[in-house]
Amino acid sequence: MELKRLGDIIKITSGGTPLTSKREYYDDGNIPWAKTGDLKVRHLSKIPDSISQLGLNNSSAKIFPVNTVLIAMYGATIGNCSILKTSAATNQACAAFLPNEEVNEEFLFFFLSSIKSELIKKGVGGGQPNISATILKDIKIPLPPLSDQIRIAEILAQGENLITQRQESIIFLDELLKSTFLEMFGDPVRNEKDWTNKSLDTLIDKKRGISYGIVQRGREENIGIPVVRIRDVESAKYRIDEFVKTTKQISDKYKRTILEGGEILISIRGTVGKLSIAPHYAKGWNISREVAIIPTIGQTNKLFLLHLLKSFPIQQKIAADIKGVAQSGINLSDLRNLKIILPHESLQIEFATIVEKVEVLKSEYQASLKELENMYGVLSQKAFKGELNLKKLNK
Repeated sequence: MELKRLGDIIKITSGGTPLTSKREYYDDGNIPWAKTGDLKVRHLSKIPDSISQLGLNNSSAKIFPVNTVLIAMYGATIGNCSILKTSAATNQACAAFLPNEEVNEEFLFFFLSSIKSELIKKGVGGGQPNISATILKDIKIPLPPLSDQIRIAEILAQGENLITQRQESIIFLDELLKSTFLEMFGDPVRNEKDWTNKSLDTLIDKKRGISYGIVQRGREENIGIPVVRIRDVESAKYRIDEFVKTTKQISDKYKRTILEGGEILISIRGTVGKLSIAPHYAKGWNISREVAIIPTIGQTNKLFLLHLLKSFPIQQKIAADIKGVAQSGINLSDLRNLKIILPHESLQIEFATIVEKVEVLKSEYQASLKELENMYGVLSQKAFKGELNLKKLNK
């Protein structure tokens, strides 16, 4: 497949900022104003901000037509792309690939998206890395005939749609559990169904208590005791090869938080309120000081309690107890005193059974999503290497 320099086949320019010192240029405007943060979707038609026509008279701002491909050139959004589906202005942080008859905009979008990691590596600068228009113009693009470009874009769009559908299915299952919980138990803070109500610290193993983990884990070890951090709790993926490790000597100083497996863990510093259950194969691991252990016993089903603590009313209550600015967090005393409803055990078990079934389905969807993403990656690579058999795919 023939490679062509982007700057030779398509006009590449950038936006510009109107007279920012005069606020009236932005108030009650009627020209959509796209920013790098808006470049999150393939087709960009709903743009929240706008500017007035007056702001374009004496500035470098331009209005770009429909089917212009925008790409972010600055900061954390480098490489993010969208296709304008409404005419809009942008600032200088966005580069614009103007539509022409030689390059299909959908094909260009998928090509630029496929090289995002390469563009990020080309970013220069410290706190605000950027790529230049020169870098974009020098990119070589494989350019098949227009009809093939359109077909390749259609195939990749189908793959992207399948991935989106699977992601939405996973989100739906999460929302299903939230709504099922509220339907069965009501608002747990207002205790709408008048359940027995106890503080969290009455439901735990008294010998261990609700405690945070290792304060200083020392230098990172290649072999040692895995330490669960906030990122691990939030992702709920307990893969030993992804954990930082400490020495057994340091871990043994925090015996109460050495995991047995099955404990509920909650983040208590920074990103507060993230929860997951430690798997049984994590026995012997420990936790960091940003994480607290909730070693439940007795009357409370763990899956019920996990989703109770994840529920929106309880998360609001936890957020209201957050203290501090630079290092925000929740005090363990507030967590221990948190009021917990105790529905009948049979109802907790019924809900836990629903959770287990949904989690099995969710795991299947997540495995399917990973497979789809891998297939899409291979498809994209082949498409831009000229290795797709379009005739076979068209049958």
